[in-house]
Amino acid sequence: MSSTAPLIIRLLASSVSVAGRAGKIVRDVMSRGELGIVEKGKDDYQTEADRSAQRCIISSLSSLYPKVNIIGEEGSPDSEGEIPSEWLQIEADKEVLLLECPSSLQGVKEEDIVVWVDPLDGTSEYTQGALMLKRDPWERWKMYLTHPLISIKWYLSLRHSNYGFLEHVTVLIGISVNEKPVAGVIHQPYFKTMVGEEKKMGRTIWGLQGIGVGGYTPAPPPDSLVITTTRSHSNPVVEKALQVMNAAQILRVGGAGYKVLQLLEGKASIYVFASPGCKKWDTCAPEAVLSAAGGKLTDILGDFYKYGASVTHPNKTGVLAAVNDELHNYALSRIPQELKDKLSGN
Repeated sequence: MSSTAPLIIRLLASSVSVAGRAGKIVRDVMSRGELGIVEKGKDDYQTEADRSAQRCIISSLSSLYPKVNIIGEEGSPDSEGEIPSEWLQIEADKEVLLLECPSSLQGVKEEDIVVWVDPLDGTSEYTQGALMLKRDPWERWKMYLTHPLISIKWYLSLRHSNYGFLEHVTVLIGISVNEKPVAGVIHQPYFKTMVGEEKKMGRTIWGLQGIGVGGYTPAPPPDSLVITTTRSHSNPVVEKALQVMNAAQILRVGGAGYKVLQLLEGKASIYVFASPGCKKWDTCAPEAVLSAAGGKLTDILGDFYKYGASVTHPNKTGVLAAVNDELHNYALSRIPQELKDKLSGN
């Protein structure tokens, strides 16, 4: 790794590489067929892919940047012992290393940085995608019986669908300085591209404040108003916030990372989630990338979240994001005050 590049550039370049390695771990766990699901809390589940990918990310980044504070969704990996040597990713992305560092970030020290990690954003979609790969009906049924993330309604819908939501799954690494997200990585382990005649799995999108984004082709928002929102965590307040938008179409998908990707790629205009369901590791990387692309992510009240080491993890006042300030202002103006009051506890 180039030691002459500023710290933020090196950390972003390392994060791009390690996110790709974590994505391969996510695919490997599914290929083995044993997801190892455990329940962390009410309606909060974790798979072996979550645990292994986080160990890869935190161990790799900690070995390179020992004074950086890293907060992962799955808690501390210290009790898990050493990771396999092939999981330790010390190489940095060479193209990202060549980026120019914004002057405002050139003097940043490791102690100024907090990294927020969601090793597998979209656990429900990941589990359901694993079921879709089971071609034998009996194998599908056995998997349904042992996986709490799969509802009977969703299981019965398999005969009408051949899509397993795996593109909704992302690996998220967000980099914050002085409580503000300044760089981020969104990796899609199951994004398929063709390189010549060979199929390649996975892609990595990155963003850096003051520089821009990479890893995908930006697209303008749709001509009509398209909203992206939660696929599996709705409630009356969430639905009310959607109704007042007067959208031409509402897309219900999994994962905060994937919703922001829909904004970036011109598939949706606004991301609305009027619920306290998200956490800081869900939004740090997406906010950084979206902001670098000219978009905006706040809570439902229009306030930015802070990403310092001592902040509480839940995003208690929801998520409101858009591809530009104009659309964000429109969405914010449509949210009724009584809904804002309900979320903020007033």
